[in-house]
Amino acid sequence: MAKRIGKRTVILENKPYIAGYGSVVGKKEFEGPLGREFDAHDNDSRFGEESYEKAESLLQKIALETAMRRAGVNENDIKIIFAGDLLNQCIGSYFGLRAKGIPLAGLYGACSTMTLGLSLASVIVDSCAADCAAAVTSSHFCSAERQYRFPLEYGAVRPQTAQWTVTGSGATILSTEGSKDRPYINAVTFGEIEDLGVTDTNNMGAAMAPAAASTIKYFLDDTNTKAEDYDLIMTGDLGAVGTDLLYQLLESEGVDIRCRHSDCGLIIFDREKQDVHAGGSGCGCSAAVLNSFVMHRFESGDFKNILFLSTGALMSPTSSMQGESIPGIAHLLNIKIDI
Repeated sequence: MAKRIGKRTVILENKPYIAGYGSVVGKKEFEGPLGREFDAHDNDSRFGEESYEKAESLLQKIALETAMRRAGVNENDIKIIFAGDLLNQCIGSYFGLRAKGIPLAGLYGACSTMTLGLSLASVIVDSCAADCAAAVTSSHFCSAERQYRFPLEYGAVRPQTAQWTVTGSGATILSTEGSKDRPYINAVTFGEIEDLGVTDTNNMGAAMAPAAASTIKYFLDDTNTKAEDYDLIMTGDLGAVGTDLLYQLLESEGVDIRCRHSDCGLIIFDREKQDVHAGGSGCGCSAAVLNSFVMHRFESGDFKNILFLSTGALMSPTSSMQGESIPGIAHLLNIKIDI
C-alpha cells in the first residue's frame, strides 16, 4: 500500500502499471521534431468538427480509445477516468467522454492536469479501490486563444516570452495487472501553490518555474536522491524562459539538474523553424509527449527511471483582468521499469 515519505512524496508499493497510452496532435505539432512519435494527427485544426471546442473533445476521445486498444481493455474494465482541460467547466473533457459510460472525476490543474490526473489514478489503483483507471487531458491552440487572450481574427502580436498552446491530447491507462517489462508509477509528489507575483499572461514559464523548482526539490529531499540518479527529469511546458528560471531557482538551493533535464515545451516544436517563440504549452503538451516520446523510450530501453512533472499556471481571464498574479503548481511522477 502507499506510504508517505518526507513532506510531500508518496511511495506506491503495489506498482500501478502503465498498461496503455495514446496521443493525438494537430498539424503544427506533427510537423515538429516529434511528429512520428504520435499515434494520430490531422491537418484540419477542427478535426472535421464544427468548432475548435468540439475538436478538442474529439482529441480526448481519440487519445483514450488509442490507449484502451493498446492496453486491451474496454469501457467496462476502466473503473474511473481522471480528466480535465483548459476550457471553462472542463467542457473538452466532459463532452468528449460523456458517451463512454465510465465514472469520471473532473480536474482543473491548468497545464499540470496530466500529472495531477495520473497521480490520483496511481493512488487509487495502488489502494485497490480500482484495478484499472485512466487519466486524459487536452488543449487546443485555437480554443485556448479564444478563451484566455484574443480571437484569432484579432491578429494580436505575441511577445517573445509567449508560448504556443499545443493542439493535442494524451491518455494513460493504469492497471494492477502488469509484468516486469512494463513501466509503472513508483512515487508521486503533489505540488503546492507557488506565487512569485508574475502578472504577465504572456510569460507562463516565469509563473510556473517556481512551482517546478519547489516540487523537484521536495522530491529529491524526500527520497534522498540527486539528479544524476535518474535517466531524465522532464518538466511539462516551461519553455525557454521558464527553463532558465528553473535552473536559477534550483541552483540557489544547491541543486543542479542541467545534466538530466529536458522540457516538453522545448522539444515538441522546432523553435528555429516554427513560430512558437518561447516554446509549447497547454495541457496537451506534456500529455502528448509523455504518451509518445517518453513511453517509446521506456519500450526501447533508453529510460529505466525518470522524473516527469507537469506545471500549471492557475489563472483565469477574470483574475487576469482584475490584476491578480498568476500562481503556479507542479505535480511529479517517478516512473520506473524493473529490467
